[in-house]
Amino acid sequence: MDGEQLKTLLQQVREGKISVEQACEKIRVMPYQDLGFAKIDHHRAIRQGFPEVVYCEGKTVEQIITIIEQLNQRTDSNILATRMIPQVAEKVLAKIPQAEYHELARMMVIQKGKQKRVGNVLVMSAGTSDLPVAEEAALTAEAMGSRVERLYDVGVAGIHRLLLNHKQLFAARVIVVVAGMEGALASVVGGLVDKPVIAVPTSVGYGASFKGLAALLTMLNSCASGVAVVNIDNGFGAGYTAALINRIGEKEE
Repeated sequence: MDGEQLKTLLQQVREGKISVEQACEKIRVMPYQDLGFAKIDHHRAIRQGFPEVVYCEGKTVEQIITIIEQLNQRTDSNILATRMIPQVAEKVLAKIPQAEYHELARMMVIQKGKQKRVGNVLVMSAGTSDLPVAEEAALTAEAMGSRVERLYDVGVAGIHRLLLNHKQLFAARVIVVVAGMEGALASVVGGLVDKPVIAVPTSVGYGASFKGLAALLTMLNSCASGVAVVNIDNGFGAGYTAALINRIGEKEE
């Protein structure tokens, strides 16, 4: 249940369309729904404006399907499931055909009706190998109602590719920068713009990149102001944060 559903429910009680007891039954599972193997937080959409997101790694197919089905029944908001491999997605789609699977991002999205997207989140990647994480960020921000632009393969090894697209940087409200190897792109972008930059280190790179640790440390030690860093390969976390910042900017305007 999200905020709008709760308002509708209370209005129905006020107008006598449903009884107090019926309303209580619907509200009963709002704090969470105990499935034994999982406790689904149905209250999260009211608290945070977006439902609980399903992280699929480590869960069985049956668990994933059950959780998604229960969320789907109880919210009018979009639903996200992250880190879903194609073999699992095939089985989920057989049960929930309205879902859409994005293989590159390993993400499933259930879109609930038409959605007005606002603001401007720019998702950038240093290289093509960073695209799975970049797409995870972009799809997350879109599902949360943000207008998203993509600018891919503009790493520092060919800095002209970035500079020739400077208009997109300046037009964005918040920027997500996804980079592996040495992770220098976030500092470059942070030194060019007057908006928040969310840096995402990826595990892309040769041995001394230590599976993303080198990029993480570079981003944490950035001398550019306004650069914040999420965990290695955490495109979801970056996209979610970018959408929240974008939402605040929309309210202020």
